[in-house]
Amino acid sequence: MGRKVAVVLFNLGGPDRPEAIKPFLLNLFKDPAILRVPFFVRPLLARIIARARVAPATENYTLLGGKSPLLELTQLQAAALEQALPDVEAKCFIAMRYWHPFSLEAARAVKAWGADEVVLLPLYPQFSTTTTGSSLTAWREAASKAGLMVRTTTVCCYATEPDYAKSTADLVAAHYAKARAELDPAIPLRVLFSAHGLPEIIIQQGDPYQWQVEQTVATVMRAWGKDVDHAICYQSRATPQKWIEPSTEAEIERAAHDKIAVLVVPIAFVSEHSETLVELDVEYRDLAKEAGVPGYFRVPTQNSDAAFIASLAGIVRRALGSNSGLCSGVGGRICEEGFGDCPFTLAGTGVAHSLA
Repeated sequence: MGRKVAVVLFNLGGPDRPEAIKPFLLNLFKDPAILRVPFFVRPLLARIIARARVAPATENYTLLGGKSPLLELTQLQAAALEQALPDVEAKCFIAMRYWHPFSLEAARAVKAWGADEVVLLPLYPQFSTTTTGSSLTAWREAASKAGLMVRTTTVCCYATEPDYAKSTADLVAAHYAKARAELDPAIPLRVLFSAHGLPEIIIQQGDPYQWQVEQTVATVMRAWGKDVDHAICYQSRATPQKWIEPSTEAEIERAAHDKIAVLVVPIAFVSEHSETLVELDVEYRDLAKEAGVPGYFRVPTQNSDAAFIASLAGIVRRALGSNSGLCSGVGGRICEEGFGDCPFTLAGTGVAHSLA
């Protein structure tokens, strides 16, 4: 038998019942990677923000049956990834950031299974300190508390990984053709790559997320090989701070002004959850209708799409062949110099991988 490899999938998590909505939100806003205020202010401010967001969040989750579908979808991805690694004695574990199963639950399960090696694989294609970075901090603390001391390789991102880009491009192409077939030939169609937004200050402090989103879109467009009208935008603004732009709402308004239909692609999510099933499918669809957009279409997330899962399997194999504890989906560093929060910068290693 070969070495037992535990593949730990990082994801956000979501409430599994109505009663879990408030504590889920509290966990989210108590995270110093999310709410960047002095530590002595954070607990009080987190409670205030969570309390204010319980009612709208409850309305959203009511539309989804009272809970998030994210855990079940991640479990399906985990099962599919195990099947896609027949050459590796691998078992997938799920470490959610803000609701069960938390990192400590996953770390204890990994230790109980007797893993010889761990690959940390975020279900966030692009790196951000607010997502993968926060999950890595939680994992290190959990692994230490669980007494899990085995070789561990971290996949920081796979924003430009060719197979991931191709699987995404194929989804976009199929739904573009479907939307085009439903539209009047005289109506133009614009592709909106919508990613979760961040406060601008986080990007200014050296977070590579926005740059990586741009690289993902460029890589997907090359893989598609079709010259179409497209734009990048950002959704889910949650605080009064200035957030990165343009917003998805602004791009929908622009499309209405231009009398152009839109095909929305959730480019930073690989699983359906409230921000796709409610924000994109309900709220933004209603906004588009009210604004007079002549057609609104949406590409689904990858979920357990076979080509996407195969790309993750390739990334796992690449990580297992890595000689260091840190790699990207293409092996080495992809970020340009100047991003102080890039994991390779923080680790003081890595030469930028060519994006050409």
